[in-house]
Amino acid sequence: MGAGRGMTLPRLVPPDAPRRIRLMGMPISIITEEQAVRHIIESRRAGAGGWVITPNLDQLRLYRDQRDLRPMYEKASLVLADGMPLIWAASIQRTPLPERVAGSAMIHSLTAAAAESGLSVFLLGGNTGAAERCAEEFIKQFPQLNVAGTYCPPMGFDRDERQMERIRAMLVEARPDIVYVGLGFPKQERLIEKLRPLLPAAWFLGIGISFSFVAGEVKRAPHWMQRCGLEWLHRMTQEPGRLIKRYVIHGIPFALRLLGGTGIARIRRMTRRTAE
Repeated sequence: MGAGRGMTLPRLVPPDAPRRIRLMGMPISIITEEQAVRHIIESRRAGAGGWVITPNLDQLRLYRDQRDLRPMYEKASLVLADGMPLIWAASIQRTPLPERVAGSAMIHSLTAAAAESGLSVFLLGGNTGAAERCAEEFIKQFPQLNVAGTYCPPMGFDRDERQMERIRAMLVEARPDIVYVGLGFPKQERLIEKLRPLLPAAWFLGIGISFSFVAGEVKRAPHWMQRCGLEWLHRMTQEPGRLIKRYVIHGIPFALRLLGGTGIARIRRMTRRTAE
């Protein structure tokens, strides 16, 4: 495994940022997974880095409740809707999004594109050993993939300046083109904010539990559950103690509020137009 520091990339013009809609104030990029992967690869080949956030229903709820989280969505290069309720709500308010773009799916498609393009990846975070096993699995799938490094920091690393300095030094030494950060929201996004200035030409993606998905430690929901917006139910049955509060206590009422609110807002707009 090694860094891609010796690679000479052709000088290209970075692609334009995709248009965005607003959902409860949150900006969301109008883009497919395939287009997002192409945008990242072409931007990196042109020497431009970026930041990807993949909000789901819970993140939208936190976005509404915690104002300090909102600026990061404005800073992000791509904000990808990783949750069917967001897709449904966007359609209801007549600002449709082309498809759900899940971070757990994009890590596969983007890694495949990176391997084909000769770009290097760094895996940061995840459960103990998950990043290493994820990297091993990817190298089996894509033998030409350049893994610049992996690191799983200990608990509380973000409050330990020595650990933070170690992470910074590892990334500066490796100089990866793409950095996957698997620490969960919003810890991974807060860390990315701190690390991005070190590697302005790299792309950073917060991908949650995806290392464990790739490594086979946690199973993803069947495709039919993903399409029907029931992936949360599959996840909850695997980790009920940790996820029941997020999905049942907070998630279901907020989903009803989101869908009902966008529906009511649409009816009011139609009524006003009729009256005019």
